Amino acid sequence: MITEKKQRQGAKTSPKSRAKDEKPQSGNGRVAIITGNEAAAHAARLCRVQVVAAYPITPQSAVVENLSKFVESGELKAEFVTVESEHSALAVCIAASTVGARVFTATSANGLAYMCEQIHWAAGARLPIVMCCVNRAMAAPWNVLNDQQDSMSQRDAGWIQIHCRNNQEIFDTVVQAFKIAERVHVPVMVCYDGFLLSHTVMPVCLPRQEDVDRFLPPYTPHTLLDPADPRNLNQVTLADPRVNSEGVLCHGYMELRYLHQEALVGAREAIVAVDREFDQCFGRRWGGMVWGYRDEDADVCLVAAGSLTMEASTAVDMLRAEGIAAGVVGVRAYRPFPVEELIAALKKARLAVVFDKSLSYGYEGPICADLKAALFQSEAAPAVFGCIAGLGGRDVKARQLADAVRNALKQYDNGQRTAPPAWIDCRI
Repeated sequence: MITEKKQRQGAKTSPKSRAKDEKPQSGNGRVAIITGNEAAAHAARLCRVQVVAAYPITPQSAVVENLSKFVESGELKAEFVTVESEHSALAVCIAASTVGARVFTATSANGLAYMCEQIHWAAGARLPIVMCCVNRAMAAPWNVLNDQQDSMSQRDAGWIQIHCRNNQEIFDTVVQAFKIAERVHVPVMVCYDGFLLSHTVMPVCLPRQEDVDRFLPPYTPHTLLDPADPRNLNQVTLADPRVNSEGVLCHGYMELRYLHQEALVGAREAIVAVDREFDQCFGRRWGGMVWGYRDEDADVCLVAAGSLTMEASTAVDMLRAEGIAAGVVGVRAYRPFPVEELIAALKKARLAVVFDKSLSYGYEGPICADLKAALFQSEAAPAVFGCIAGLGGRDVKARQLADAVRNALKQYDNGQRTAPPAWIDCRI
């Protein structure tokens, strides 16, 4: 938690300092005071991406704007492709990844929705694309501020989704994402909260190029294109396995879906392993699938994803001062969902209070619903209470989270084991 406390302090740094305020860091690159968007762009640069597809949308635009500067200055040798829409941006990534390039793009909100067809295509084609989703509320009505409805709406598209809590984690996760994607051949969406992280400056350690090169070797494509050996890619696939022109029995559609599911479930091992390998190279790790703060003896756990977990950490400190044994369980990897890790993290708690920045309309928060399903198979499952918070950029304060926990504890002590989701600071 030392790193996280430093990041909380860094969030208060004056915006005037920006990336110009850099200082050397002994043995492992330099420290820069930069935004989350700049951290993502630097990570892509150091990963030596070969193709960047760019279309602007707030609050993501600065990611590709910074990459365009790197390409223009010669710091990054890549094809920077400006397109007419987000749909085309991901189409460029699909084509470039198919022919063996390491590719990157970023988007937000309705831009992600516009990509929807291609999001499914990239996953089904098993392409190791990395895309930053700078989380923003979905329209209508128009709102450019933060919640997590956009990425949650694509949770069933077959991508790995990893949520970041601060700018250092954004940088580190983008670097890790390429290694994960290229290891399991599943695209990765690196999610971080718009404005709260994308436009907030914090100290970020930027390692040396040679260190990143050692951690992330050049991409070896799994799609082999050879004019002397022509073949069709992603052709119409019928339900049942069929024999091809060479007499080889090939998978039907259902078999391909099964293999995709197995790869995504198996990605858990890759996410944990790559985080451990990153720690060995750079001295930082982020918990793999989940992380905790003061959760070892927690009686009640606050569960959330993204920057909201930092406010939850402050709320836990407040509750601990009152004698309430509270802790944070942060969901880092949302897909694949960390079933085993959450069961282990919550086995000693009698109550989990989940804070979702999105809503599965007609039901409840998606993290809350998925947690309940995960705990169904646990013998020592805590009660789970859900809260909806921060939609459309509504400010969420630590004291509000602490109040929600106190209310949930009162309900629990009165014998209640379930309740409709509570809406934090909803004024209706």
